[in-house]
Amino acid sequence: MSRFGRVLLVIVAVGFGIRVAYVVGAKAGPCVIETPSGETIRVPSECAVGDQLFYNAEADLVARGGGFNEPFADRGPGSPPAGPAADHPPLTVVVLAPVSWLSERPPLAWFTDDPVAHLREQRFAMVILGTLNVALVGLLGRRIGRRRADAGDAVGLVAAALVAVAPFVWVNDGLIMSETVSILTVLVALRLAFAAHDRRSPLRLAALGAACGLATLARAELVLLAPVLIGAVVWSAPDLRRRVTAVAAAVAATVVVLAPWVGFNLARFDERTFVSTNDGIALLGSNCDGVYGGGGIGLTNLERCLPERFPPGDQSVVAAEFRRRALEYMGDNPGRLPAVVAARVGRTWGVFRPADMVSYNVHEGREEWVTRLGYVVYFPTLVAAVVGVVVLVRRRQRFVLTVLLAPVVAATVGAAVTYGQTRFRAPAEPALAILAAVAIVALTRRARLRARAQ
Repeated sequence: MSRFGRVLLVIVAVGFGIRVAYVVGAKAGPCVIETPSGETIRVPSECAVGDQLFYNAEADLVARGGGFNEPFADRGPGSPPAGPAADHPPLTVVVLAPVSWLSERPPLAWFTDDPVAHLREQRFAMVILGTLNVALVGLLGRRIGRRRADAGDAVGLVAAALVAVAPFVWVNDGLIMSETVSILTVLVALRLAFAAHDRRSPLRLAALGAACGLATLARAELVLLAPVLIGAVVWSAPDLRRRVTAVAAAVAATVVVLAPWVGFNLARFDERTFVSTNDGIALLGSNCDGVYGGGGIGLTNLERCLPERFPPGDQSVVAAEFRRRALEYMGDNPGRLPAVVAARVGRTWGVFRPADMVSYNVHEGREEWVTRLGYVVYFPTLVAAVVGVVVLVRRRQRFVLTVLLAPVVAATVGAAVTYGQTRFRAPAEPALAILAAVAIVALTRRARLRARAQ
C-alpha cells in the first residue's frame, strides 16, 4: 500500500471513531416510545425528532412490505389518513429499509433489543456510509490535486481530514436523515464528472447522468447537479456531434433513473407529483409573517405558518394547496422577498445570525455543543475555501472549479427557495473541504519556497 493509502486509512479510521463515539455517547438511550397498538416499549436509542421520524418509520414500513405509504396513519386522533406518501425523495428510505429488515433477523437480531424502531441500527448504517464519504473525499481531492505537480496526495489527505473531523459533517452521520446519503451521491457524481471529462464516451456520460439522477432521489434540489455537471463536461467537447451525443447519453440515463419513482408518483397521487410532496409544506412554512421579518427572518415556522387543519385529500392535494397559499403570500409581499431570500442563503452558509442555529438545530436532533463546535471548524474552512477558489481561478482550472461549485449552487438555490438551515449545505461540505485543501496546500508550498529562497 502506498503512503497515501496508509495515511488515508488512518484518517478514515479516525473519522469512523468520531462518528461511533457520537452515536454511542450522544445518542444513547433509553427512550420510551409508543407503538401503533398503544403499547409502551423501552428502546436503547434516543428518540428521533424532526424528519428522522419519517425516515425511520418509512424504512420500517417498507421493510415490512407496506410500501411507500403514510407510516403514521391510524395512530389515534390527529394522525394523518392512510394513503400514499412521498414526504421526501426515496433513496434514503431505500438505503435504510434493508437495515430494518436485517435487524429482525439473525445474526443482527441476536445483538439488538430494539425490534420496533431500529433507530440504533439505522444510525450505525449512516456511520458506515459517512465513513465511506471520508475516503471518497480523499480520493476525489487526490484526483483534483494531481492537476498541479505532485500536490494530489496532499490535497486529498487534507480534504479527507477536514471532513473526518468537521462536526457539521459527522453529526449528520449520527442522524437518520438524507444528508449522509446525499453527500455520497454527490461525491460519486463529481468523480464521474472528471472521468467523463477525461474521456467523453457515451458510457461515462450515462454513468454521470445516472449519478445525478440518484442524487435527485436523495434530495430534490440536487437535480441542479445535472445541468451544471453535464454542461461542464459537454461544453469542452471538440465538435457539435460529440456534444449532442454526450448530452443525449447523460440526459437519457438521468431520466431512466428518475422515471420509475416519478411514474409511480404520477400514478398514485391525485395531483401531479414528481419527486416529493414536501415542497408544499416547505414553501408555506417559510412564507408567512413570522419568517418575513424580525428575528425569525429566513427561517421556517410550521406552527405559525401552517393551518391548524390540513385541507382534505392525499399528500399531493395538500401540497398543491400549500403551494398556492405560499405563492399568494409571496405575491402580496414582493418588497420583502429579496431580504428574506438573502437571509435564507446567509443562514445556510453561516454568515447571517449564525448563533440562532445553536438552539434551532436542537429541534432536528443536533445538540447545542455540536453546533458550537461545528462553527469552530466551519468558519476557517469557509475562509480557506474562498482562497481555494481564487487559487483555481488563477490557475485557470475552470472545469475543476465548476465541478466543485455545482453542489454549492444546488445548496444555495435550495435554501433561497425554501429556508435557511445549516444542514442544507451538507452536500456541499466535501467541496468546501477540497477547496480549502487546495488553498492550504498551495499556501504551504509557497511558504516553503520562500523559506528556501531565504
